[in-house]
Amino acid sequence: MEGPWHGYTVDDLFDLPDLPPHTELIDGSLVFPKPQNVFHSVALFQLTDGLLRTVSDEVRVRSRMTVVLGPFNAPEPDVIVVRAEAERSDDQSRYHAADVVLAVEIVSPDSEDRDRETKPLKYAAAGIPHFWLVEKTGEGRPPAVHTYELDPVTKSYTNTGIYHERLKLTVPFTIDIDLTAIARR
Repeated sequence: MEGPWHGYTVDDLFDLPDLPPHTELIDGSLVFPKPQNVFHSVALFQLTDGLLRTVSDEVRVRSRMTVVLGPFNAPEPDVIVVRAEAERSDDQSRYHAADVVLAVEIVSPDSEDRDRETKPLKYAAAGIPHFWLVEKTGEGRPPAVHTYELDPVTKSYTNTGIYHERLKLTVPFTIDIDLTAIARR
């Protein structure tokens, strides 16, 4: 949705009446959500559940929450892991980039460019230390999870691995998630 000549701001995103749930702000433009497909829904649930079961009490796992990256950017990653102290109330509707340890995007057909290109660049520029990109690899097959870590000098992500059957990591936290469960649904 085209906004004012300067673009919409984060304040607009939270103040405009009647916006659909999960509307994002990217470069001053409002991006409206499309319905999820089964793959996206199952991957979101399995990754969120796997993270909830394995991360420490020092962080919180949240799905589809707004992350403020700057005055004209407030995307909504599919899953985020935030520092526990960033949570101030049950009514909270957003986090700031400095609160986020990990942002996860599950690629959807309607948002491929944003998920693969636009959002990772913005997350890196905002200093989010870890990013995962989850992609469908075929009908009935486990997804590919691409993991990235921020290079603080270049403010860009470096690929740290691609996982197909099992997502087993020790950084940014120790986790072990069975990715074949996503294919089995």
